[in-house]
Amino acid sequence: MSETEPLLVLRNIRKSFGRVEVLKGIDLEIGKGEIVALVGDNGAGKSTLIKVITGVHKPSAGEIVFKGQPITLKNVQASRLLGIETVYQERALADQQELWRNIFAGRELTRFLGFLDVAAQKRETGRLMRSGMGLTSRAITVDSEVKGLSGGEKQSVAIGRALYFDADLIILDEPTMGLSLKETERVLAFVRSIREQGKSAIFIDHNIFHVHDTADRFVILDRGRVVGQFHRSELTHQQLVDMMIALHEAGQVA
Repeated sequence: MSETEPLLVLRNIRKSFGRVEVLKGIDLEIGKGEIVALVGDNGAGKSTLIKVITGVHKPSAGEIVFKGQPITLKNVQASRLLGIETVYQERALADQQELWRNIFAGRELTRFLGFLDVAAQKRETGRLMRSGMGLTSRAITVDSEVKGLSGGEKQSVAIGRALYFDADLIILDEPTMGLSLKETERVLAFVRSIREQGKSAIFIDHNIFHVHDTADRFVILDRGRVVGQFHRSELTHQQLVDMMIALHEAGQVA
C-alpha cells in the first residue's frame, strides 16, 4: 500500500435484513493516519456499517478494499487478523479477570511447545500500562481486576490493547458514553494519539463537540446513505450542530 493510497475503501456497500435495506450504497474512504467521525441520528446505519467493516455482517452487495486489496470478511477474527479492531461502548472486557489476562485474551503469548508465557504477558502489560495506556497509579497493577477500574481507564485498556496488537484501523463506538468529564478528555486524548501513531480510526459519538474536537473529517449518514462529507476546517462546532438539526427536521443537509 502506498502512502497516498486509502487504508479502507467501501464501494456501493448495501446491507438488507429481509426486505429492509439498511445500507443503501455506501461509498467511503479512510486515509492512513486519519480519524473519521460517522455522525447521524439513531437508525442512520452507523452500527450496521461498522459491523460490515468488522465482519459481523456480510454486505448484501458492494466491495471492501483494505490496504489496496479487495477483501471478504467472514467473521470478526478475520478482520482482526487484517488489522481492524473495534472498541465498543460496552467496553468488552472481562471484569472478573486481571488486567494482563484482558490484554491478551484470545491472543496469548506462548513459549516452546505452546505453553502459556504468563511472565511475558505480565511484563508486556506492565510496559503497556506505563507507555501506551497511561495507567501510572500505584493502586493499579497488572494483577488488578478490571472491575476496579473507572470507565475511562477501561476504555484506555481497550484502546491500548488494539494499538498493542498493531491494528491499522480502530473503530470506536461511543467510547465516551457514561464517562465523567475528566475521563472523557482522557479517552479523547487517547483517540488523538491514534493519529499520532500513524493509525486510523472511525469514531462514532453522539456528542458533536467531542466529534468536532477530535476528528479530521465528518461523514454524515442518514437512513443508510452518505449525505455529506466535510473536513473539520470547513465547519465550526455550531455549523455541524445546525446541519445535524436540519437533517433531523427536514431529512436533508442544508
